[in-house]
Amino acid sequence: MKMIPIAGGKLPSSEISLGCMRITALSDKEAENLVQTAFEQGINFFDHADIYGAGKSEEVFAKAVHMSPSVREKMILQSKCGICQDNGGNAYFDFSKEHILKSVEGSLKRLNTDYLDVLLLHRPDALVEPEEVAEAFDILHTSGKVRYFGVSNEKPMQMELLSKYVKQGLVINQLQLSITNATMISNGINVNMENASAVDRDGSVLDYCRLKEITVQAWSPYQYGMFEGVFLNNDKFPVLNQKIDEIAAKKGVTNSAIATAWILRHPAKIQTIVGTTNASRLKDICKATEMELTRQEWYEIYRAAGNILP
Repeated sequence: MKMIPIAGGKLPSSEISLGCMRITALSDKEAENLVQTAFEQGINFFDHADIYGAGKSEEVFAKAVHMSPSVREKMILQSKCGICQDNGGNAYFDFSKEHILKSVEGSLKRLNTDYLDVLLLHRPDALVEPEEVAEAFDILHTSGKVRYFGVSNEKPMQMELLSKYVKQGLVINQLQLSITNATMISNGINVNMENASAVDRDGSVLDYCRLKEITVQAWSPYQYGMFEGVFLNNDKFPVLNQKIDEIAAKKGVTNSAIATAWILRHPAKIQTIVGTTNASRLKDICKATEMELTRQEWYEIYRAAGNILP
């Protein structure tokens, strides 16, 4: 497994991270097998959030890895905070100092660890007071409870606002990215064009992160739309699947490996968050790190998804 130099190389992380949102659906044995398979494949980065399974996902993971000091040293743990739910199950956001500190304490307890390697703010809070965020980060960093910080789904100016106050810097931005959800790439290709793909919906976030050496993490790498479904083996995407299957057969891997390799091929050194709960499929996906798509193959897949090339 190739490594990505997160935080200027201070956190050498596997190109693929195991996303643990759905791990609560597994039995104890299945969860243990999944995380063990991840370790065997060279994955050392595990992505969590306090909202996943209402916190239970973190508990299931800690039990599955048999968390101990020696085990903890072998992994990089990331969690996220900021998404809340009211009594009716409706989401709202909270980046207050009080909530951030409370959330981290809960994650540490559930994960059975003394520290998080990375804490991300989970989606933008319109009511964010960056001074409060900075105070919370200072407390967490000074106490050793969080080593590095980042955000999720934020635009450059939102990160700039936080960075004015946050001393530790932001090392990660987790963003939705797949072959079918590639607007951050498409608007860079269709510069000065009068088409829908030329619309800059995110403030050139990909270029910004590269300039600032902020690692982009791709979530939902096999989904289209906003959790509308998986594009692989989906009749809605016949041309795309035909092209992916053609390249997969040529390289002797599965279609999920090709979809992953498409993201990893980008020179921004994007880390892919894989949320599968199937250990066998995880092995297949990890084969993406053993190959590299050619430029021609990458653009053929891009175009087959209906993405516009000028």
